[in-house]
Order: sequence, then structure tokens, then C-alpha cells
Amino acid sequence: MQLITLDSDIDFDGWRTAARSLVMNDVTPAEVTWRVRGSEPDLFGDETSPLPAPPQASVQATFNVQARFVEQARLAILHRDPRRFGLLYRLLWRLKSHHDLLDVATDPDVAELAALLRAVRRDEHKMHAFVRFREIGREPNSRYVAWFEPEHHIVELAAPFFARRFADMAWSILTPERSAHWDGSVVTFTVGVAKSEAPTEDRLEETWLRYYASIFNPARLKVKAMQKEMPKKYWRNLPEAQLIAPLIAGAAMRSGAMIADAATEPHKAQKRSEAAMTRTTDNSDMIATLRDAATHCRACPLWQDATQTVFGEGPPHAPLMLVGEQPGDKEDLAGHPFVGPAGQMLDRALAEAGIDRGKVYVTNAVKHFKFVPRGKIRLHQKPNTEEIRACRPWYERELAAVRPTLVVAMGASAAQSVLGKITTITKARGWLIDLADGVKALVTVHPSYLLRLPDADARAREYDRFVADLRIAAAVLGSARAA
Repeated sequence: MQLITLDSDIDFDGWRTAARSLVMNDVTPAEVTWRVRGSEPDLFGDETSPLPAPPQASVQATFNVQARFVEQARLAILHRDPRRFGLLYRLLWRLKSHHDLLDVATDPDVAELAALLRAVRRDEHKMHAFVRFREIGREPNSRYVAWFEPEHHIVELAAPFFARRFADMAWSILTPERSAHWDGSVVTFTVGVAKSEAPTEDRLEETWLRYYASIFNPARLKVKAMQKEMPKKYWRNLPEAQLIAPLIAGAAMRSGAMIADAATEPHKAQKRSEAAMTRTTDNSDMIATLRDAATHCRACPLWQDATQTVFGEGPPHAPLMLVGEQPGDKEDLAGHPFVGPAGQMLDRALAEAGIDRGKVYVTNAVKHFKFVPRGKIRLHQKPNTEEIRACRPWYERELAAVRPTLVVAMGASAAQSVLGKITTITKARGWLIDLADGVKALVTVHPSYLLRLPDADARAREYDRFVADLRIAAAVLGSARAA
């Protein structure tokens, strides 16, 4: 009997080394017992059987397994089931003579491995969804700390997601077995702590609770579906959990009140008059519906790391639509387009061109922030053609809802979305281009281009050209009003 002791619950390298030696020496799964050092008292004591010596080199001294088995084993090790080490070795043993075993979904061992993988991935997803940070201290020395109780050993697996998403803030995620920490450049891990060491509230807690209660829609409540996605065992670590029970309890009453208060119109069998049929209606609800639907967009991978969808904003029938390239860091955090430095420059240029910013609908060709983390900052990355194409249906729906007189595409990505093809700014700039349904387009640079110019004279010169482009837009709008 071989007794193998691993250094930790997630000691994949130790398991792999031992499993390779055992299988090469024809040690059957029934002859191996696996355990984790210090996990619990064992009848075998502390003695671990030495690994058998490697066999002499021969054709039979090696064999290959599918690369996906190695990746699946690395993930399955994170499960809490103590039988996982034996299961993985049994599969490895069988793969030696059945190379395509992993393709047999009905095999009991393969099915059990699949169940372990689903459980680990689900636990990772729940950690991503249900971690709630609380602020400790005040900026610039503040830190954000969260408490979470994972089912499996997934802290190291899940931590990189938080490093990407919250790259500009120092944070710690505390758990009973393992804790993760981010200092803006590297993720480190320490031993777990007791829940008593986690913070209980912060200065923004009351604001968050008010916001959560305000967005709760009793008419859309499906308790079973909600509890399936957010099981009760996670509630104790969510600050908003204290509101869930009373909100659910009052949902039926609130839904009834909403129905009772809704204005109704009696059914009329006769046809409406021609005047009534041609009456213009406000389409602000249409834009709100589009904005809500866009929050669930998964057409490209950018949603995974972005904080939120940044949809267009402005009057529902604005005569001018400005289309930028994508939200930046400030827009990603705020959830509104053009609120960062580029937005401030745009506001100044619009004012100089004689355009009322409050009467303009602003949006972006891509609705999620694309970036790479660099220390405490997130560096903007240009969206590619696939990402622009994936997001173009949202622009088309905004265009159909707003129905502007003129669309100004700011930057190459915006021009590609508006015109439906890759466009060179220098060739298309300053010309009015006819789109469908009588809408015209104008191509210019993006305000962020001006901010990146290192030379002050060049920056001033290009800014004047940008204002001149916007004056063309103002003239088009003036002519449309006069007509």
C-alpha cells in the first residue's frame, strides 16, 4: 500500500509528481491512499510511503495524456471532496490504456470529474458575484476589505478577476482558509482569518442600501429564480441581505398598488382618426428599454472585465448625435459617457462652436471599457473590428430611436461603426456623408486625441480644427431648423 501525503489541499504539483511516478511503476489505484498533511489524525500515523524509483528508460516508460486532462485535474484539485485525488489518479491510470476516455461522458469517473469541475466553476462565479468590499480608512490611504466563505478552495483561482476589475484600488478578500491581497501591482496570499476580523460596515453602506432598495422592482420579482442565482447561504455576507426579506414580503402589496395606480384607457372598436395616428410620441421609454437590455449584452468578451455597460445619454429626439469610440476609466466607473478629461474638452469645444451640450445625444461605438491593468491604473486599449461589429446593433437601435439630423463620428472606431466600414479620418474628415433615411454623418477626431498630443502648439492647432468641425455640425443643424 502506498500512502501519499500532499502539502496542501491545492497541491497540484505534488499530486502530479506522485501520480506520474506511481503510474509509471504500475501501482494500481487500489494500492494508493491520498491525504493532506495536517488535515486530520490518521490511522497510518505520519509516515508517508516513499515514491517508487522511476523505471528504467524504455518505450513503455512513458505515455501521453490529453492536455485537457491536466487542466481539468488542476481545476478539480480545488474541490473540497477528499476523494478527488483518488478519482484523478484512477482516471490517469485508465487513460494509459484508453486515450479517449475523457470523451466518454457516460463513464462514471468522467461524469464525476465533470461534476467536480462544474461545482468549482460555480463557486468561482459566486465569489465574483457576491463579494462586497467595505472601505477602511480614508483616501489616499484607504483600503477595501471583503469577507467571503467559499465552498471550495477557489481563492487563488478567483483573485485575478478582482485584480483586473479593481486595478486602481488596494483591496483584501478575507476567507476562513486563504486570503487574497492586491497592492496595485501584484496579488499575494496569506492564511485565512476569522470572520470577526472582517469589517462590518463603512461610510458608504447606507448609500448602497438606499440605492438597492430604490432599484428593487416588485413587479419583476421571481423568488425561486432569485434564490437559485443567489442562495440564502450567501445572504449573511451581503449588506443588502437585511433588505431582501422585507422587500419580498412587501412585493405583492407594492405590485398591487402599481397596478391600481396605472392609468388605463377603455378599448375602442372604431378606428382612430388620422390625426391621432400621426401624433408624435415621446420615445424616452424606448431608450430606457435599450439601456436596460444593453446591461445584459454578452456579444463580445469586453463585459467580463468592465465595471458596467456605459450606454448613450441625451434628449430622446436630439437633432445631433455624437458617437465616440468607447468609455474610458472615468466613464466605466461612473456609468455615464464623456465625463472624464475627454468629455470636459468636448464640452468646451461644443460651447465654442455654439452647440448646446444639453441638446446633444452622446454615445460610444463600443459600450464597455477595454483596458490592460498597469499597476494602479487601467490603460485604454483600442477596440478591434470584432468588438465594434458586435456592439454596432446597439448604435443602430439608438440611431433609430433618436432619429437625429446629423451624426458626428469622433475617432476611427466611431467612424467604422457609423459608416459600417473601416474609414481613414484624414480622408473623410470635414465632409458631409449621406446615411439612410436622410440622416447625414460628419467624421472628425476624438477629443482624447487632442489630449495625447505632446506639443502645446500642435494641441492648440488641432483643437481649433476640432472646433471648426463642430461648427460645420452647428451650421447643418441651423439649416435644418430654418427648413
